[in-house]
Amino acid sequence: MKYSEERGFDAKSLLNEAKRAGSYAYVPYSSFPVGAAILFEDGSVVSGCNVENGSLGLSICAERNAMTTAVGEGRLKPVAIAVAGGGEGKFCPPCGACRQFLSEFNSDMSVVLEEDGRPVICRLSDLLPLQFKFSGKGETKNDK
Repeated sequence: MKYSEERGFDAKSLLNEAKRAGSYAYVPYSSFPVGAAILFEDGSVVSGCNVENGSLGLSICAERNAMTTAVGEGRLKPVAIAVAGGGEGKFCPPCGACRQFLSEFNSDMSVVLEEDGRPVICRLSDLLPLQFKFSGKGETKNDK
């Protein structure tokens, strides 16, 4: 996977917003807080954190929490997402479910992660090269 430090936005600030959001995580079962911050075309940022539940399947990841909040605010065009979790400087990419969920809104958005204390950027489409797509005609297709 190829990472880049080139960007048209402040990746470090977006990553810091994700870390702030993660400080609010409700994680009594895993003790693994995660925060996400999504940047939209208009410059706005919506953040979210993971929220666990005793019925673990009902838990929600930070990335989906942030995106569902954004949809509720009428924001549908994300350009980048930062994800931070697992402790300072740890690499914490979105899980498969979050990758698929986010691809619904922009499969080429930038994904900002942290590795060895520095932001690294990749494209969501690199993390999920064959995302599931619904054609709207009662059939499904892969992206490629």
